[in-house]
Amino acid sequence: MTLKQIGEFSLIDLIKEDTVHNKDTVIEGIGDDAAVVSTTEGYLQLLTTDMLVENIHFNLNFTDFYKLGNKAIAVNLSDIAAMGGVPRQALISMALPKDTEIKNILELYKGMKDICKKFSVNIVGGDTVSTFGPIVINVALVGEVKKENLVKRSGAQVGDLLLVSGALGSSAAGLEILQNDLKDKFDFAKELIKKHLVPNPRVELGQLLGKNKATSIDDISDGLASECNEIASASQVGIRIYKEKIPVSKEVHAVAEYLNKSYVDYALYGGEDFELLFTMNPRDLENFSKKNIADIFVIGEIVNVKEGVTIVDFDGQSTILEAKGYNHFR
Repeated sequence: MTLKQIGEFSLIDLIKEDTVHNKDTVIEGIGDDAAVVSTTEGYLQLLTTDMLVENIHFNLNFTDFYKLGNKAIAVNLSDIAAMGGVPRQALISMALPKDTEIKNILELYKGMKDICKKFSVNIVGGDTVSTFGPIVINVALVGEVKKENLVKRSGAQVGDLLLVSGALGSSAAGLEILQNDLKDKFDFAKELIKKHLVPNPRVELGQLLGKNKATSIDDISDGLASECNEIASASQVGIRIYKEKIPVSKEVHAVAEYLNKSYVDYALYGGEDFELLFTMNPRDLENFSKKNIADIFVIGEIVNVKEGVTIVDFDGQSTILEAKGYNHFR
């Protein structure tokens, strides 16, 4: 059965079940002209949106509809995490060809609903239209954060340390495995592919950072080099990172060696790791570390703006680190 056969309103009836996971914040969800939600007194609202376009952001030869739905929500959750916030409500809009199979749309929504349930996010509305072109999925996400816990890119200070959560480059290496049909070459291929297709947004960590005096946060969507430059520009500071301190897994090393590429480049320019890059005063970091927060790595420090954004090589040589991550219009 296809979308053309059942129409938009029957589709809405099929997908609106199991969309509310936190009833305390929803007065009216899917079914009226607009959703009605409650806000928490003393909190600021966070609004973000991300669009995924077929053959630009995803390839249905590499992924399935369930994973695609999961990722469409995850990339937005990561933005809320990067502000120290709590995700609350999602609005989902899609442009779909009329011959799209209903079973595929339901799988897409199942992927969305499962990750929303994990993080107590409600799906409260959206829109569905037909298209002659590729599939387009747009998710708008509403979150909230206590004013004192809000963290922006612009708060980094000279003397702060620069840190990342988790190993980097895994998503880019997973994409390389898919693009080069190397699934049978490495026994760990599924692990890296999962990193690319089903990212794990660091929502809980973002909230902890907001409560524990992180001075700036950015999520790593376009690559470490790009995000470093974003923090430096917003905070009007310089950044120095050390190549030897960038965490990269042995699996990424192996893929890079096989393809005769630099494993560090996967971390610097690959993107879509959706880990958090953040800064913190050394004294506050010491207190934070005592709380047994795993998988955070110091990779550099914040320096005077005149030094720019640089990376120190294994031999101690320093070079300018350009923002060469993914850019839609470059």
